[in-house]
Amino acid sequence: MPAQKSAPPKTASPARPSDLLTKEEHLELLKHLYLARYFDVRLIKEKRRGRLTGTLYSSHNQEAILAGTLYALKSTDWISPIHRDMPAFFMKDLRGKWGQDDRIAMTVEEVCSQVWGRSGSPGRARDNWSHIGSKSGHIIHSTSMLAGTIPVAAGLAYANKLDGGDAVVVTYNGEGSTAQGVFHEAINFAAVHKLPVITIIENNQWAYGTPTHLEYPLEDFARRADGYGIPGWVADGQDVFDVYDKMVAAVEYARTGAGPSIIECKTFRAYGHGDHDDDRAARYRPTDDVNKGRERDPIAVCKRILVEKGMMTQAEAAQYAAEGKGAPQTKDEDFPPEVVEYLKRGVEYAIKSPLPDAAEGAMWVFRETN
Repeated sequence: MPAQKSAPPKTASPARPSDLLTKEEHLELLKHLYLARYFDVRLIKEKRRGRLTGTLYSSHNQEAILAGTLYALKSTDWISPIHRDMPAFFMKDLRGKWGQDDRIAMTVEEVCSQVWGRSGSPGRARDNWSHIGSKSGHIIHSTSMLAGTIPVAAGLAYANKLDGGDAVVVTYNGEGSTAQGVFHEAINFAAVHKLPVITIIENNQWAYGTPTHLEYPLEDFARRADGYGIPGWVADGQDVFDVYDKMVAAVEYARTGAGPSIIECKTFRAYGHGDHDDDRAARYRPTDDVNKGRERDPIAVCKRILVEKGMMTQAEAAQYAAEGKGAPQTKDEDFPPEVVEYLKRGVEYAIKSPLPDAAEGAMWVFRETN
């Protein structure tokens, strides 16, 4: 009788990067989701009270993209947010540094001052909310031309590489922007020169009023990467830990000198393109589609995973119930007190700050001569 072959030893599944996070880090990621959501909720309420002007581009239901990607970066890395990413301006380099003022980022006071158009803002009330940046904070100035900052990111990464640095540059873009020529030109340049540029595609299913099936013939926008011979990952944009895992892979790939990559985060836009589009969006997006798109709230998904991992009890998960609610239905009590206090600091600073002097209105518009 032939000897029986022994079964091969079972090998444990390799740990995902998020599995290596401590319990405290897992819980902090949830807190980052709360912070991004509360910023959005607070601004929507302030706008409806008539205390704000300008267009609000909501990040509601897309918070896992910002929280997950930013958590994987070093303080010296650069980011290039877009109009729907305003929490990123003050959430950069926030990991474990809530009480520190020396972070390489913008402060919540600066960002709120920009929103309220006060003298403490970078733009000093002369541009739109999200049209800001910070060289010292390693944040590329945002513009309305989505994908237009990818060549800027590539240039910055190239300069840093020539200087012997290891900074990664992250750009955030809507899926609709991937059809623009500048998107392809910039990523091709980054691929040719193996630059550490990570392009995040926030696929929220709508390019303003155009659905994805009229934007691109394939299911995954990450496949845009194939034409440049670079990695293209697809992340569950409602799962902050999956976003973090894909981002860690992209960051490690970039730092080895291998070059750029693309991460598509599949999510859903809770409101219109901007608050000026909310009524119209209710007509071009079927109600059933909107309800389905908002079913997997990033906060709820995160809580479920934390409970499954034994890092949070069901009672603790139910304590602050911001998930599954629109801004009008959400209260301060639905958020951890430290989150409310953190943003309150920025809002109160902005409201108490003076408006810029009217004499500044013509400054930096024309070339000054002696």
